[in-house]
Amino acid sequence: MAIHENLLGGPPPTHLPEDPGPRDMLAAGAAPADVAAKYPTSSLAWAQLADAAFENGGVVESYAYARTGYHRGLDSLRRAGWKGHGPVPWEHEPNRGFLRALHALARAAGAIGEQEEYERCTEFLRDSSPTAAQTLG
Repeated sequence: MAIHENLLGGPPPTHLPEDPGPRDMLAAGAAPADVAAKYPTSSLAWAQLADAAFENGGVVESYAYARTGYHRGLDSLRRAGWKGHGPVPWEHEPNRGFLRALHALARAAGAIGEQEEYERCTEFLRDSSPTAAQTLG
């Protein structure tokens, strides 16, 4: 039996492809805004922008950055074969940008009182990756 086999017969985990350009730039200390401008499909860059805005009190800006990262991540997931549900493991590093953007979107939605969006995103994160929900929560 495979370690990550789904015993309930659901879809297999989705693993986004490696995307070293934005990851390497961010690791080297590049500003997330510069990385997002160069790699606008990078959920990781948008998630970092969302986190920074939230930490600085820019809740609306955080929401906008997070929503961008979330939608860019959905596009990437669909290209990787995701059908709208199923595991998106935190343990697979390239998935973390999407999961971080999803978490940031839930957080910002909660902060502006958008309760339905907060609940939807929180549940989506938990369903996609319990590890991400625990790690980021």
